[in-house]
Amino acid sequence: MASGKKNDTADWAQAAQEFQQGLVRQWAQMAQAFPGAASATAGPAPDPMAAFRAFMPPAQGAAPMGMPAFTELFQQAGGAQASLDPATLLEIQQTYLKDAAALWNQGLAARPEGDRRFASEAWGGNPLAAFTAATYLLNARTLMAMAEAVQGDAKTKARVRFAVQQWIDASAPSNFLAFNAEAQKKAIETQGESIAKGVANLLHDIKQGHVSMTDESVFEVGKNVATTEGAVVFENELFQLIEYKPLTAKVYERPFLLVPPCINKFYILDLQPDNSLIRYAVEQGHRTFVVSWRNPDESLAQATWDQYIEDAVIRAIEVVRDISGAKDINALGFCVGGTMLGTALAVLAGRGQQPVHSATFLTTLLDFRDTGILDVFIDENFVRFREMQFANGGLMPGRDLATTFSFLRPNDLVWNYVVGNYLKGETPPPFDLLYWNSDSTNLPGPYYAWYLRHMYLQNDLIKPGEVLVCGQKIDFRQVKLPVYIYGSREDHIVPIGGAYGSTQLFPGKKRFVMGASGHIAGVINPASKGKRSHWTSGSSAFPENVKDWIAQATEHPGSWWTDWAAWLKPLGGKQIPAPKAYGRGKAYGAIEPAPGRYVKAKA
Repeated sequence: MASGKKNDTADWAQAAQEFQQGLVRQWAQMAQAFPGAASATAGPAPDPMAAFRAFMPPAQGAAPMGMPAFTELFQQAGGAQASLDPATLLEIQQTYLKDAAALWNQGLAARPEGDRRFASEAWGGNPLAAFTAATYLLNARTLMAMAEAVQGDAKTKARVRFAVQQWIDASAPSNFLAFNAEAQKKAIETQGESIAKGVANLLHDIKQGHVSMTDESVFEVGKNVATTEGAVVFENELFQLIEYKPLTAKVYERPFLLVPPCINKFYILDLQPDNSLIRYAVEQGHRTFVVSWRNPDESLAQATWDQYIEDAVIRAIEVVRDISGAKDINALGFCVGGTMLGTALAVLAGRGQQPVHSATFLTTLLDFRDTGILDVFIDENFVRFREMQFANGGLMPGRDLATTFSFLRPNDLVWNYVVGNYLKGETPPPFDLLYWNSDSTNLPGPYYAWYLRHMYLQNDLIKPGEVLVCGQKIDFRQVKLPVYIYGSREDHIVPIGGAYGSTQLFPGKKRFVMGASGHIAGVINPASKGKRSHWTSGSSAFPENVKDWIAQATEHPGSWWTDWAAWLKPLGGKQIPAPKAYGRGKAYGAIEPAPGRYVKAKA
């Protein structure tokens, strides 16, 4: 036993010595790239990003949505416009060596603290694995410190941070069977069965074309998701219009139309009876309709933004008015659906028409100044490339879109499932929201390219008269109806500042509400659950900066749904007997039961 311990100590000493030498080599490379850093003297470095390359492995980043690969983003940010202050680099270097020495001194007792990826007993019980994870976390902290220290314009700094974070997340030892102590322990305990299941899971996901986030075999659209009773009462090449069966004896005279995003499918608003915003609206006494977008195929490869506004959103408004006989309606737009609804309202206002009495915008961008992390992908060269690609039509594949959004939160939506599905051989549990998240949709290329340029790149919607849609100059100053604007506090797709930006556009009565959580969980927060919080303000003033609004807002426990229902109620008009049948006569008869066939088409 004594001999074994002696050998273990000798092995550790050798490994620790190699570890220390490796640190010295890394910083030697950095010192060569940054000759001023060692002496803390000023002066530009020949390659501002060489310090990062000294740390980073030569790995290929993912390239979701056909966007630039993360390596390319990093290289784009490494030009003359980006630099690292030598004194700051020296400070980071000193901190790194100090922390590395402390880690070395801990030896086999080192533990990777504060990261749930390494929290299991398997990591703690395997000294080599624990030391590897602790070393990884040290390198990750150092890389991010350097990323934060990059000097340059805001976009350059954001691109560096994003690319570095992607590298950090992808290179975690937990992502590899050779280093993942938890996966190794499970393989031993199951006598290799977990590895066999992992290989089977990998082959299954390769066949289906995406990483499984949930057990998709458990769900079926129309059977246990999207189950609110209704019927399709109109359809064209772009969408089906669904009318839902009333659940009250009387309904408000103004019908209610929901316009969901055409990225993913409408049933995020109708997952289960107890978390369905559609069912909630019906229960409140609103005669409810929803747009169910067609999943584009090659027949829609030429479809444009104008077509989606004229032949879908405006057409849906007209059909709902025709069916109900109402002079005007109430409408709601969610995410990109809200952007399209707002655009349609501006087009109609330019024509001197106001067929919509009030509008609700959920996590919607109309002012694209604050687009969050997605901005790292957008520049003139990228947009021009997409315009050239789709100059003669084409489709933006749904899988590319889905991958992009997943890599905005890679540890939660990518690597977590890589580890669970393939390294541990686990089947992810059934979860309706993640089933919806994996049910992707294509986009027509011309529509997508126009959207990128005029929204994300040029932010044309907020410039009165700058852009034409359906032959009309867009000017939100003409859209004077009451609006309810909702934003989620932790939204990474539509940041709270971006959602709040719409308060500066509409001249009429406005109400802004902020909910807790993110882009989906903040919106799909049933009133009956009593979860999370929302914030409102008693003031009718809307300062330019959302932080000023938040500073004087009041927090309320529970969902924002009840606040919205109270706001919409007086805008519904008088109550009338609920209709006995779907649609209206022969012109708009029931075509098929909800949720219809469009929503079932796969990308």
